[in-house]
Amino acid sequence: MVECKTRQLEYDIGRDGYLDLTELKYMMEKLGAPQTHLGLKQMIQEVDEDNDGKISFREFLLIYRKAQAGELENESGLKQLARLTEINVEEVGVSGAKNFFEAKIEQQLRTNKFHDEIRQEQEERRRQEEEKANRRLLFQQRAAIFQ
Repeated sequence: MVECKTRQLEYDIGRDGYLDLTELKYMMEKLGAPQTHLGLKQMIQEVDEDNDGKISFREFLLIYRKAQAGELENESGLKQLARLTEINVEEVGVSGAKNFFEAKIEQQLRTNKFHDEIRQEQEERRRQEEEKANRRLLFQQRAAIFQ
C-alpha cells in the first residue's frame, strides 16, 4: 500500500515551507491530538536534521519513513501525527496521489522562483551600492584636485 502525506502545506501558516512550534501545536490540536510544549519540542527535535528548530517538508516526510520502519514509539506525538495525517491511495486513488505530488512540485517551483527573485533583487541592490560607492570615491578624488 502506497501512502502520501499532505498536511504540512495546510498548516504552514507563515507560508515559509516549514512548520515551527506554533504551527505544529495548531496542527496537532486540529488533528485532535494536542501535545504539551515539551512534547512538541521533542517532536521537532526527533526529525530536525538541520537543527533549525523547524520541520521542513523533507523532515516532515521523515516522520512517515520512521513510522513505516517502526522507529517511532507507539504513543509518541510523531506516531500520532503519522497515523492521523496519512492518505491511503486505495481510498483516494492514484489521481489523488498524483495531485498531491504535482502540488508539491508546483509549490517547490514557486518557492524556487521566489528565492531567485529575492536573490536577484539583493544582487541588484549590491550592484547599486557598489556603483554609488564608486561614484562617491570618484567625486572625492576629483574634489581633492581643487583643494
